[in-house]
Amino acid sequence: MTMNERGWCWQELGGVGWWRAEPLELFGVGAVFASRRGGVSPPPYDTLNQGGSGGDDPRRVAENRARFARAAGFALDASARVRQVHGAAVCLARAPGDYGEADALIATGSDAVLTVLVADCAAIQLLDPGRRAIGLCHAGWRGVVADAPGAAVRALRDTYGSDPGGLWAAVGPCIGACCYEVDRPVTQALRAAVPWADAVLSPVDAIHARFDLAEANRLRLLDAGLEPSRIHLAGICTACHPDRLFSYRRDGRRSGRMLAAIWTP
Repeated sequence: MTMNERGWCWQELGGVGWWRAEPLELFGVGAVFASRRGGVSPPPYDTLNQGGSGGDDPRRVAENRARFARAAGFALDASARVRQVHGAAVCLARAPGDYGEADALIATGSDAVLTVLVADCAAIQLLDPGRRAIGLCHAGWRGVVADAPGAAVRALRDTYGSDPGGLWAAVGPCIGACCYEVDRPVTQALRAAVPWADAVLSPVDAIHARFDLAEANRLRLLDAGLEPSRIHLAGICTACHPDRLFSYRRDGRRSGRMLAAIWTP
């Protein structure tokens, strides 16, 4: 097991590899982010693809999900999930199941294992240690514009009385500014949505800019009231690590997907 300077630990068990958000797990929760290693899918889904929408055999996807759940230590049949639509809707997961179209889930106690799938977008794990309340959010550039991170924080506040300043957050591996070039419609949407857009955009030419997705989500969490010291970015670019991570931007429509999960034992 190795840890980067941001507190994210790489772990392998039985050939399955994943990251653990150590700052959150110190409070006794599970907070994990899958890699692409240790599954049964052939190229281009090799090998631990957990997404069912790209064309992989559903039986292989099911086996991959089961392998990851066993290795990481959560009950797959306890999973709560959403059909992600790049918005800011938040669902309260009182039990396992499919909660329809949304991009964030919240829960408390051991009601459910919260899960999302990503292949460049950020998975944001949230924890209120005192109330044992958890949240999980999926946010790409559209989620930043819609403020999916802030919506998840406000849902924890309004539902469980969580103080945003007392929350902890882990932003998992996502596409980095090194590999994420966006065009004018994206830059215009960002500038219309937030005052700090230019802090996360690095111009390439008159039309294109590189976009720092992880930093944008961090700034959204700060806007929502989190303390800077309680936000932990993995700092790992999905597109830069084809040996460990899937990337839609790098691999196209047939890219696999990684599962992120958080739960309270």
